[in-house]
Amino acid sequence: MSAIAELEKWLASPALSDAEKDELKAVRADAAEVEARFFAPLPFGTAGLRGVCGVGLNRMNRHIIRWTTQAFAEIIAQNGGGEVAVCYDPRHDSLDFARAAAEVFAGNGLRVRIFDDIRPTPELSFAVREYHCAAGVNVTASHNTREYNGYKLYGSYGSQLPPDDASRVAKRMAELDIFADIRRLDFDAAFSQGLITEMGAETDAAFLAAALGEVTDTQIVPEVAERLKIVYTPFHGAGRVLVPEALRRLGVKHLFPVAEQMIPDGDFPTVASPNPENPESFALAVALAERVDADLIIGTDPDSDRIAILVRDSGVYTHISGHKTGVLLLDYLLGARKKAGRLPENAVALKTIVTTDMARAVAESHGAQSFDTFTGFKFMAERKRELEQSGAGKVIFAYEESYGYMIGDFVRDKDAVTAAALLTEMTAHYLAQGKTLLDALGGLYEKLGYYEEAAISLVMPGLDGLRNMQALMRRLRDTPPAEIAGARVTATHDYIPDGSDVLRFGLDDGTAILIRPSGTEPKIKVYVLARGDTKKYAEWAKNLSAAAPE
Repeated sequence: MSAIAELEKWLASPALSDAEKDELKAVRADAAEVEARFFAPLPFGTAGLRGVCGVGLNRMNRHIIRWTTQAFAEIIAQNGGGEVAVCYDPRHDSLDFARAAAEVFAGNGLRVRIFDDIRPTPELSFAVREYHCAAGVNVTASHNTREYNGYKLYGSYGSQLPPDDASRVAKRMAELDIFADIRRLDFDAAFSQGLITEMGAETDAAFLAAALGEVTDTQIVPEVAERLKIVYTPFHGAGRVLVPEALRRLGVKHLFPVAEQMIPDGDFPTVASPNPENPESFALAVALAERVDADLIIGTDPDSDRIAILVRDSGVYTHISGHKTGVLLLDYLLGARKKAGRLPENAVALKTIVTTDMARAVAESHGAQSFDTFTGFKFMAERKRELEQSGAGKVIFAYEESYGYMIGDFVRDKDAVTAAALLTEMTAHYLAQGKTLLDALGGLYEKLGYYEEAAISLVMPGLDGLRNMQALMRRLRDTPPAEIAGARVTATHDYIPDGSDVLRFGLDDGTAILIRPSGTEPKIKVYVLARGDTKKYAEWAKNLSAAAPE
């Protein structure tokens, strides 16, 4: 069906409200906009569905939510049925989308547990496992800008659906009419019938207990509590309650939340982007930290699955990359648990193929194994299950460079709440020795060599951008470069046969460059991973290669 024919179908449907029809009528004469909204359904990316909010087949709206949920509900029923956990973040329409999903699950005879307010993404993963649910869904666009929303689907293991299961949902969606084949039961009616129930404080308590159970040294934070000062911002998101509570229970006495950003708001009015990867997003937090002389700044994204930190260095607050934050956490966890007698003999760390190889060096220095996965925690969760069920290894830590960390057995997704507690424990550990996290990182460089990383994003919005991304990846495959920024390409690996749209180029100076389309945003991501015996060489290799895409 053509884009304009699809638009007319939507306009003719009684499922659309008058406001939704008015939105479509306003763009009816704009051929490019019609094509952009209706050229194809939103694809399943590395984190489920994600797109700009609006009316249309390639937009996030309640009809897309209902359609996806109908397909998912039928597959859950085919697998034996059961309960479904539903979560949502503070973005515009998130509550409405969550209720729309609950109505469809209930209309298909499935019982629903929905949170009574916004909650962190890892608590949804926890709830699926804690209540033995058949599945879960979460309405969130994570760290994307305000115009986005998204829809993550989870299996009974508590992880996002792997590609094969996501393909089953997409296949069933293609067989269903987006309007006529939807079965749903009014939310209030389903609630009164007991098909929908709420989760609240009891789930929070269980989740926090599990998160704090990952702390190894429960005495170190109280030991330095009088001098440890931490600034925290949730960027208007779902971490605003549980992250501060976790830190207070850990023993933090001097916690300074960024007041303006503790208020949930889908407009994210105090930042250009609520992404903790961006140092500029921390302007208010840095100003507060300077006033109170804080040791550490912690920021979590709107659904509180990603976390970033800034550390004071000679009076200046330095943003530590996701690569290096993970390296520090891994080194601390392995060392602390070995000392406490809690490190299994077959300990394993997981990282993605675009994450620094310094993590592997750290793991091996402690006698642990390290394995790579594709980008996305659904792949890490699946690898964890494979290793542990076969007895080949016990995964104690998994992470990716985009500020996501998974610790323990009670979640199967990025978890900024638990990571906040462990980052605080680690900071206290080094503070007790008169060191900062940057001092600790310097010690690892001296021990293991110097590693540097860079990331470049080539933003390509809209339908033309999608086509340009596809063309770029095709061109790189058809005619791979012989050299990059003056360095000879000595090895090329295409991960497409393995199931991931990623290219890796190895250079003769030891630098690796990886290129992949983002699964959550309209951009091509370029990753540069460099290593040298001296910091100067590693930085030179990183900067040389980072300039290559230009």
